[in-house]
Amino acid sequence: MLQEILNNQDMENDKFSTLKKEVQEIIDLIVGKQNKEANNKLVEVSEMLDELLDFSEDDEDLMEISHYQVLLNQLHQKINASTEDTLESEDQF
Repeated sequence: MLQEILNNQDMENDKFSTLKKEVQEIIDLIVGKQNKEANNKLVEVSEMLDELLDFSEDDEDLMEISHYQVLLNQLHQKINASTEDTLESEDQF
């Protein structure tokens, strides 16, 4: 029984550590002004998050997922704002 609990905890940590790495990759792409790639990665991570949401029942997991949803929304807004700024600066030339 204890081993099952430990395995479940490792699995939980795994999915959130993977999610954390993917979100960091989005942030790195934004910093590198690779907005198209960042947006594509954001879509992938959003889908992963939706799957986690579909199969999660634990309140702690649901709270963690909601934090990531908020973060992804903020990153989406940042990508769109950066893209609009780039388009505006191109129009000036």
